[in-house]
Amino acid sequence: MSDKRDSLMRVRTLQLIVLLVVGTIVGRLFYIQLVDDRYKDMANNNALRHVVQYPPRGEVRDRNGEFIVQSREAYDLMVIAREIPKEGFDTMRMCRVLGMEKAELIKQLTRAKTRSRVPMMITNQLSKEVKLRFDECNFRGFYTVYRTIRSYPRRIGGNLMGYVGEINAEQLRKRPEYRAGDYIGISGLESAYEEVLRGKKGVKINEIDNHGVIKGSFRDGMYDSLPIPGRSLVCTIDAELQELAEELMEGKVGSVVAIEPSTGEILLMVSSPTYDPNDLVGKNLRLNYNKLLRNPQRPLYNRAVSSHYPPGSTFKLVQGLIGLQEDVLKPSYRYPCAGGYTYAAGRKMKCHPHPSPLDLRAAVANSCNAYFCYVFRDIIDNKKYENVKAGLDVWTDYVRSFGFGRTLDSDFANETRGYVPTSEFYNRVYRNSWKSQTIISLSIGQGELGCTPLQMANLAAIIANRGYYYIPHIVRSVEGVDSLEQRFYEKQYTKVDAEHFEPIVEGMWQGVNVAGTSTRAAVAGLDICGKTGTAQNPHGRDHSTFLSFAPKDDPKIAISVYVENGGFGATIALPIASLLIEKYLTDTITRPHMIDQVKQMKIYYPNAKK
Repeated sequence: MSDKRDSLMRVRTLQLIVLLVVGTIVGRLFYIQLVDDRYKDMANNNALRHVVQYPPRGEVRDRNGEFIVQSREAYDLMVIAREIPKEGFDTMRMCRVLGMEKAELIKQLTRAKTRSRVPMMITNQLSKEVKLRFDECNFRGFYTVYRTIRSYPRRIGGNLMGYVGEINAEQLRKRPEYRAGDYIGISGLESAYEEVLRGKKGVKINEIDNHGVIKGSFRDGMYDSLPIPGRSLVCTIDAELQELAEELMEGKVGSVVAIEPSTGEILLMVSSPTYDPNDLVGKNLRLNYNKLLRNPQRPLYNRAVSSHYPPGSTFKLVQGLIGLQEDVLKPSYRYPCAGGYTYAAGRKMKCHPHPSPLDLRAAVANSCNAYFCYVFRDIIDNKKYENVKAGLDVWTDYVRSFGFGRTLDSDFANETRGYVPTSEFYNRVYRNSWKSQTIISLSIGQGELGCTPLQMANLAAIIANRGYYYIPHIVRSVEGVDSLEQRFYEKQYTKVDAEHFEPIVEGMWQGVNVAGTSTRAAVAGLDICGKTGTAQNPHGRDHSTFLSFAPKDDPKIAISVYVENGGFGATIALPIASLLIEKYLTDTITRPHMIDQVKQMKIYYPNAKK
């Protein structure tokens, strides 16, 4: 009897639980369907249209407040294929309004029909005028989405600013926060500051009728979200100076970089040949990109941060500084130069005619090859080191402290390291059998040394500051942010004491203002310091380079110019640097004839198109 009662209780308990569960479900359904119809409405895809609200991308001004990059209004044309009327759709009319080929429109509509309930893009970057004409036609099933595209009012800084493009499949795999059809910074500043510039998307939910006509905002916009605009930037670049530098480098291959020594702010950065950044905006982006890509002079390649050049004679400044710090050199030391330096039987590193012997200052001013061969030999053959290999490794550490052979940790995308050889490298090449004379070409910035133009401009800033630098950067301020990262405000010291820089600075000043290889750079009252460089090139005419800063005792600008196949440093790199320094410090040019000479100078490039 007891078992029967227990069994009956279990059945009734189970029945009660089932009734409770069923009652709960029924009650919830009653509430959802009759009391709160939000879920019904949200689930009804036929009645709602989610429209992405794209934020305007942040704009960029130069250090003087002038716009370099702006955003202008544009529209994407979207379609929901199932809402297109089966009869009465005028294909030709739409083509005329859009300026679109019929075959292309049919192609996009066919693609859209494969996912007829999903919004699909027909075409993008419609102008405001085209959008207004389209709206007047009231094509059912179609709607436009507001976007912005880039505009470059001064048409400068192609490699510097970079460009924006539609995200590709590979980028989507790496950046899941993006969606197909989103735009992303591809190169330059646009890429380096993508997170700042892009903003945050919003969404607007519209109710539509069975004809696809918008009835209004769903639940008065309760579930809408506004886009958050990208933050604007103030760039370190001087737009006028950048424009002049690009004009002077037109028809030449190479780079110009200028830095404000007291801050590390990049005043200009030119990679030549360059391109008009407006060419990579709009419907012709792909066509123009392919043209630039096929150009043998590689205008899309940013030589300022990616090319590895031999620094040539500008590197003699580093040799002198290391020699002074290592105490194997005194400013008063004189070395002979009988047309060069003999480093082996029948082998001589030649030098141009100049007085001999010279002290350190005069050797810098006259760019004596022999002098710095002696200095380099004394550094790595120093008796306080176990052998030449140990001596070279000490030398390498010094060179790296000047920012060579490593990235400078700038805020610019795609910065490369350059190359500084080590004893390990030469052990492999020469099978552990080499000496100072074997690698003597390093003494004048040749051999295996490879430096970026940014690194060379940074060397000019280091000498201007007498031993330290600030990390070079291209952004001065970010909207809504009090300061930049702390690393941009910290002094980066070399391994050479400040006192050793004065004779080097004096030699650079004498070379411009007294006598030497740089006198053509002189401008009255500006106290320009400079050092020419002629980098040997096994593939043609030597490269022309010039390193400079001014004024001598209160430096405002440090600059490096590198012109491939330009010949002597004084021939083409020097006048470009001198003109840019004058323009920046005085806002005038007193030597228009020099501008004409630079612009008219023709340089033969073996790989250039005939």
